[in-house]
Amino acid sequence: MLTTTDPATGATTETGLAPTEAAGVAATVAAAGAAAAWLAAPANRAALLDAMADAVEADRDALVAIARSETGLGQERLTIENGRCALQFRLFAEAVREGSIFETMIDHAAQTPIGPGPDIRRTLVPLGPVAVFGSSNFPFAFSVIGGDVAAAIAAGCPVVAKAHSSHPLTSAASFDALEAARRAVGGPEGLFGIVYGQAAGTALVQEPGIAAASFTGSLGAAQALVAAIEQREVPIPFYGELSSINPLVVAAGALPERAEAIAEGLAASVTGSGGQLCTKPGIAFVPTGEAGDALVAVLADRMGAAAPSVLLNRRIATSFGEIRDRLLAAGAAPLATGLQPEGAGFAVPATVLQTTAAELDAELAEECFGPLVVVARYDDAAQIDGALRRIPPSLTPTIHLEDSDRPFYEALAPAMTATSGRVVFNGFPTGVRVCWAQHHGGPWPATNTQHTSVGVTAVRRFLRPIAFQNAPEWALPEGLRDGDVGTPRRVDGILTL
Repeated sequence: MLTTTDPATGATTETGLAPTEAAGVAATVAAAGAAAAWLAAPANRAALLDAMADAVEADRDALVAIARSETGLGQERLTIENGRCALQFRLFAEAVREGSIFETMIDHAAQTPIGPGPDIRRTLVPLGPVAVFGSSNFPFAFSVIGGDVAAAIAAGCPVVAKAHSSHPLTSAASFDALEAARRAVGGPEGLFGIVYGQAAGTALVQEPGIAAASFTGSLGAAQALVAAIEQREVPIPFYGELSSINPLVVAAGALPERAEAIAEGLAASVTGSGGQLCTKPGIAFVPTGEAGDALVAVLADRMGAAAPSVLLNRRIATSFGEIRDRLLAAGAAPLATGLQPEGAGFAVPATVLQTTAAELDAELAEECFGPLVVVARYDDAAQIDGALRRIPPSLTPTIHLEDSDRPFYEALAPAMTATSGRVVFNGFPTGVRVCWAQHHGGPWPATNTQHTSVGVTAVRRFLRPIAFQNAPEWALPEGLRDGDVGTPRRVDGILTL
């Protein structure tokens, strides 16, 4: 039987859940394939997504209580995260009804400069059942009721979720909410499935009926899944969000008026949710000199007074100490340490280390899940530019600046934009808005794809294009037929709304 552990106390209890056997995985995937036809109708998808939002809101108190006991995350954080899931479901329902995500295009038969051209009509259609692997740090928003599930359903793809080993009871309760939504709209069994256990996860991505897999987690776990996928007879896309250091740069112009506020905001960003966010700033570039010293002093003071952070599981807590020690061995100097944890559980102290931008390299830029940040002091933009090109790419860099710092930013912009997917100005990256314009991705090893995992365009991962040439009207999907179908389309090169 599977167990669950409360990271605040270290206490382990039985869940009553059993690992899913290979036959169970195969049956779950088969049921997903059989249910796919119901999702072919966009109206069904939109209704289901709205019902999913209603279900997770209706079960919010129970879901949050279970997740608190399995993650050590606070009630406010988990309540907001649950609300984010409902927001995602409703936003994706609106996107399905609006229709532009399907990129419908019609070119009628016409005479062209090189001769007669046939009638061509193109749209995007579902890939098929999607395997979704949730993350430990987002038991809702990147798990069984998360954004990947929203995107897959919006694309018309049934979902089989792999329950995360750190929160199996939360996964089970979240699945129950999805099933309640399915029943509310009269959807067939198989639209949602769930499997438990590491072996089941490997078997899931190897099932012939799975058409794509999405994953949020460690680089090592992703590589293991990719190795399993490579054993398939027919390959499938694997969309992974993997590792990110997220550098933050403070320009000299921002120091006179905002040094203390930036330091306090950085400390909050590094320690929020125990420092266990993929967008947490891992490196902070601060100018040398007295003004930069003042900022660093405030940061050290705030981090030094910070309470211990409860990490999600024993593995993450152990890894935190190991990475901290590796950074120290690589030359980073200790600058501040927060209050020490007491008692059992997986708590660690907030930590600030220091180096220079000139010395910063990939060895000093290892992602550390937990409340740790490395301060890198710099003399000029060239030192930061060199460091950004030596360390691994990220999901998002941040820069604090004033208009007077424009030449400074322009010197850094090529490196910042080439090594990330979202640049944050005068803020902090820990907070990813769910909206149409969002992009949550970045060059390897941040992700292994050009697509986003947050926002409406995340749907694109689970769709494929298909074109029909000279097809009779009755053979075309409804969205490709002539006349007003109520959704945006590009007809003979002209966008119609």
